[in-house]
Amino acid sequence: MLGGAGILLGVSAGPAQAAEVSYATECVPPAISGLPPVQGTTKVEITAPAQAKVGDEVEIVWKFVQAASKNPDILDLDKDTVQPTGTLKAAGAQTADLAMQGPRQNPPIPKNSDMKLSDMKGKLKLTAPGEVTLTPDAYNINVSKPISTDTKCAPKETVKPAATIKVTDAGGSSGGTTGGLPTVVPTLPTSVPTLPTTVPTGPPTGSSGPTPSESETGGDAGGSSSTGGGGGGGRTDFTGKEVQVPYECKTPIGDKKATSPVQIDAKKNGGNFDLTVRFKKSVMDSPADIPKDSVKPSMEVVLGGADKGTVHVEGPTNAEAIKAGDPIEIPDLTGTYKPGASGESTLSPGVLTVKALGTTTTCTPTKTEVSLTLDTSEQPGGASGGGSAGGSAGGSSTDGGLAATGAEDHGSLKALGLVAGTALLLGGAVFTFMPRRGMR
Repeated sequence: MLGGAGILLGVSAGPAQAAEVSYATECVPPAISGLPPVQGTTKVEITAPAQAKVGDEVEIVWKFVQAASKNPDILDLDKDTVQPTGTLKAAGAQTADLAMQGPRQNPPIPKNSDMKLSDMKGKLKLTAPGEVTLTPDAYNINVSKPISTDTKCAPKETVKPAATIKVTDAGGSSGGTTGGLPTVVPTLPTSVPTLPTTVPTGPPTGSSGPTPSESETGGDAGGSSSTGGGGGGGRTDFTGKEVQVPYECKTPIGDKKATSPVQIDAKKNGGNFDLTVRFKKSVMDSPADIPKDSVKPSMEVVLGGADKGTVHVEGPTNAEAIKAGDPIEIPDLTGTYKPGASGESTLSPGVLTVKALGTTTTCTPTKTEVSLTLDTSEQPGGASGGGSAGGSAGGSSTDGGLAATGAEDHGSLKALGLVAGTALLLGGAVFTFMPRRGMR
């Protein structure tokens, strides 16, 4: 039942013995998840031969009866994506830190359910007669998809030995490796994805726009209007004011508040205006590897003054894969504004959305901040009271503008989508509030 537990590689081992031990444990999720440490109880069953001789190499099995942490309430884990590794401490007649490793084998693990970890095995060369105790120590949980992440679990109390091997003198057998060095080298730690959530504090970046012109206005107060759609002066380019937009964001892992600097610029095109929405200031570093054509941002620009409704603008998907630690640049969002009324019309940043590999993160302004005011002339089929036609640019797929990656419906990629989407969406935001639900 334990897959060869306690089998001796020599010929003198006694029958296998199995004993269970439990201990208080702290598990630390990967930094990218933004999740706090989890306090729990680990229950382990250690199987080893009851007796053996010096010189024997014995196989020991570590069976997880219960892992200290659950799969967080973020995404389902696919079959065969989880792999445990750990350390078993040998003491008494000989001391050693025995490397233990299990195969990457697991059933599908729904979110907010118990982790299902494979049995770990390791081999110990017996080097001295006497009693050798075996005590479970720290372990790691590696999840390979959507990105490789590690959750590290360590005892928070003194752990009692789970098994003891009585070692007799073999009468001339070589002691082998005195320190009982491990013969199995584990793959490094592990982790529960949890999707991710922490978004850094430096505001996003895109291509920076020109300095606001004297003739146009922004902000809440209005002021003199630009000589936009109504003609006047023959101007074609209109530069908006950078405004600080307070957002309330809805994500699959909770609500967040953030403030992002945004600027709306316009270029007259007949009776219409080509809009460019720019996220200002510095870039942020990517918290994870982000595949090419996997993240797409968009916004609904809010019209006010003479005109009413919204204008859809969107940015391109990321043209190249972004490596963890590399800077993320927020692309410009573009679209066409067809005025639905004549007069002085205002443009303000509205609802901001990022779609990424099956996830959607949406941020809604809590306050209207006017970035640009234009003189407009009503156009047939214009925006007044409704939406004005859409953005340009973006990937080449049928799923929210994302290029096909073969993984749009792959549940395990949702964590990466959330991480990438939130990073891109709020890369330039300064977080003011980060509520989190407690984890057990």
